[in-house]
Amino acid sequence: MTAAHIGTNVPADPWPLRRDATVADHIVQRLACWGVRRYFGFPGDGINGMTSALQRTTEQVQFVQVRHEETAGFAASAHVKYGGGPLGAVLVTSGPGAIHALNGLYDAKLDHQPVVALVGHTALTAEGGGYYQEVDLLALYKDVAAAFLAQLDHPSQVRHLVDRACRTALARRTVTALVLPLDVQDLPAVPNPPHAHGFYHTSSVPSSGPTVPPEADVRRAAEVLGSGERVAMLVGQGALGAENEVREVAHRLGAGVATALLGFTAVDHREPWVTGAIGLLGTRPSWQLMNECDRLLIVGSNMPYSEFYPPPGQAPAVQIDHDGTQLGLRYPTEVNLTGDAAPTLRALLAALGPGPGPTGWRQTIAGATAAWRQSQRKLAEQSADPVNPQLLFASLSERLPDDVMLAVDCGTTTAWYARHVKVRPGMLASLSGTLLSMGGAMPYALAAKFAHPDRPLVALIGDGAMQMNGVNELITVAKYWQSWADPRFVVLVLNNRDLAFVSWEQRSSEGAPMFPDSQQLPDIAYHRWGEVLGMRGELIDHPDQVADVWQRALNADCPTVINALVDPAELMMPPHFTVDQARNTAAAVLRGDTDWAGIIRRGIPSVLTTYRPR
Repeated sequence: MTAAHIGTNVPADPWPLRRDATVADHIVQRLACWGVRRYFGFPGDGINGMTSALQRTTEQVQFVQVRHEETAGFAASAHVKYGGGPLGAVLVTSGPGAIHALNGLYDAKLDHQPVVALVGHTALTAEGGGYYQEVDLLALYKDVAAAFLAQLDHPSQVRHLVDRACRTALARRTVTALVLPLDVQDLPAVPNPPHAHGFYHTSSVPSSGPTVPPEADVRRAAEVLGSGERVAMLVGQGALGAENEVREVAHRLGAGVATALLGFTAVDHREPWVTGAIGLLGTRPSWQLMNECDRLLIVGSNMPYSEFYPPPGQAPAVQIDHDGTQLGLRYPTEVNLTGDAAPTLRALLAALGPGPGPTGWRQTIAGATAAWRQSQRKLAEQSADPVNPQLLFASLSERLPDDVMLAVDCGTTTAWYARHVKVRPGMLASLSGTLLSMGGAMPYALAAKFAHPDRPLVALIGDGAMQMNGVNELITVAKYWQSWADPRFVVLVLNNRDLAFVSWEQRSSEGAPMFPDSQQLPDIAYHRWGEVLGMRGELIDHPDQVADVWQRALNADCPTVINALVDPAELMMPPHFTVDQARNTAAAVLRGDTDWAGIIRRGIPSVLTTYRPR
């Protein structure tokens, strides 16, 4: 720290700027003060100043070149989710590059991940003239970056705009964006603005966040929960990092615990009192937990399906969230605690006092959970044409390394992951949890490997998402994998030649048969594409191959692409199959669904196995 910095709240710069430093050099250096050392993006002339600055930087700063700007947005979101750094960073060019990035950035916004987007723009001298690729970026980004969005028009703005963008992204856990005109990027840097009217001197010290709610509120929460005999807990991504506290509070209350998909790794799914996922893709014991509880504790979750919460008035509820605006949003709670999950749960545990919680309720939940798990295993082992997709996930769960990272795509893949993969402490897993966008798994997988290159990774992807962007991002894997300390990067592709999740939605909600023109997909030899790129390729077209393929892939010395030919008729049975859903599915069959035989073949055993009386 220089003498000029002593006694101020501005930390020493991570490296000194050269005398000939540009605005772009200053941006890179100032972002490093906030912990940004990795950028996901794709080059273009609108960000030439920024990429030149990254090239000049001799410090440990990395630009990860992906195949599409959408991937950059997803990867920046996932980089934070997998613990790669406090902030995700996207660097994309003007016009089409900025437009492409939006989907991935919305994933970050909806899943509350702090990401800063750096977007190139037309030179100031050409703005308003209808220049090539000129788009009104301030209008385009005003929703996704509503918390903070600004255009940098003068070198003296760098410090306060970067500081505010980073501080806001971290404090509100959202997306912020800076629009960078091309000519401004190459102007001489002004690292120390004048001490004069109209200039700012800002700090790059992060702000403290909420920790523990007032003691009186915690006591009130303990009174509500402690008076219950059948307590349910719902934990989401806000509980990540509070795994021990979640377990201790659950033990003290004698509670069963259901999880939102983003909060999967907050609990050990081998425990008998962990009922697993909640919602349409959730488990039957989670449905039972919510319908029979008399108290509810929600920790860091805003799962939006209201029909999967207890009926209003049945269970007095307490909710914990670091963002007070999210409290009481999904269920009529009695006590709302604004605070970080871990210290708030510790305070709640102290207020609850000693003594074991009720045991009879836990035995009920454990029995329901054991029965469900047994029925799901039987479902996975049932024959299909040619392979039952559930078998792939059940078999994988038994073989996962302790330190594995999982990246999951949107679709039937999500359902089988939620039902069959028993995540345990030490693992990392995530997906596009609120935007529910197809095409998220490969960017997530890449971000996870850059965050932890010494850990194995498994990406679980449907053929629709694989064709959307997965085949292209395998090129990114081929570009970088030899630099990873652990080369294991396993990509499972569920090849059923059908956008199956949407097909089932059409049947169950609309009573309409599958529409082949919109639903059927080309049959691609994904394993051969992997081999062309220098990876291992594996084909699964018989259930007897599943165990051996997983074993080889998880022990391989290079990435592996598994092309699994699975049955498109495999039903995703919701935890509570309504009469309307059954009627609509039957109507689809009667109206000539092209896979009517498969629906009957797989539907009857699935219903009998899932909903048989205990």
